[in-house]
Amino acid sequence: MVKHYRIGLDEKYEVTKKWSLNDLQMIDGKEADTDNPFFDLHFKKVYSLEAYSCASKYAFARTVNKLNHEYLKKDLQIVNFDSTYINDDSIWSSNNKDCLVLMRICFYAFNLVCLSLCPLPL
Repeated sequence: MVKHYRIGLDEKYEVTKKWSLNDLQMIDGKEADTDNPFFDLHFKKVYSLEAYSCASKYAFARTVNKLNHEYLKKDLQIVNFDSTYINDDSIWSSNNKDCLVLMRICFYAFNLVCLSLCPLPL
C-alpha cells in the first residue's frame, strides 16, 4: 500500500504496508454497479482501501488476477467487480483496458442515437 501526499509543490509516495500475494484470499469491489474507487483486500484481516479512481481499482484487480494466474494459480476470489473488465477472454478486452468503461458507454449511446433517428412505420 502506498500513501501519496504533497508537500508544497513536491509529490511524495511512501510505502506503508506490504503483503504477499499468496496470503490474499479475496478482492471485494464492494459495488459492481456503481463507479466508486473503494474496495477491500481480504487477508487474515480485511483492509478497506481507496484507489485513485474506479479505473485504477479495476486495473489493480486485473493486475493481481494476472499475477495470480501466472505464478500461483490459486483460487483467488474477485467479487463485486464487473467480470467483463476483469477477464481477458471478454469481448471488451484490449491493451488499454482503462478506457473500456468509456468505450462501452459510447457504444450504447451511439446505438441509442441511431435508434432514435430511425423513422417509425405508420
